[in-house]
Amino acid sequence: QVQLAESGGGLVQPGGSLRLSCVASGNINSGDAMDWFRQAPGNERESVAEILTGGSTRYADSVKDRFTISRDSGKNMIYLHMSNLKPEDTAAYFCHLGGKSGGHYYHYWGQGTQVTVSS
Repeated sequence: QVQLAESGGGLVQPGGSLRLSCVASGNINSGDAMDWFRQAPGNERESVAEILTGGSTRYADSVKDRFTISRDSGKNMIYLHMSNLKPEDTAAYFCHLGGKSGGHYYHYWGQGTQVTVSS
């Protein structure tokens, strides 16, 4: 139905910047929300940034003013620009798409891309 694929992770020094990309394909509804989650070993998966239809955005307090989520005009790609990275940002980052259709909810996830912040 829907496939998500992330890219752009890697190793970066504290204070550095990185941009993650996610391409979505398949049966995407106009009302679907897309967001970025992250998960470090031993921690629960947490939402870090969300973008809704119309372009409104939401951020976790821990990344606000440092991360920016964006979506292209065709709504088939989203990006996460990360700046002033900190060691605590180290995690696997996942692209997510969610919505509701025909009385049921659905969620799709990408495979994840690793971000490591270290000197």
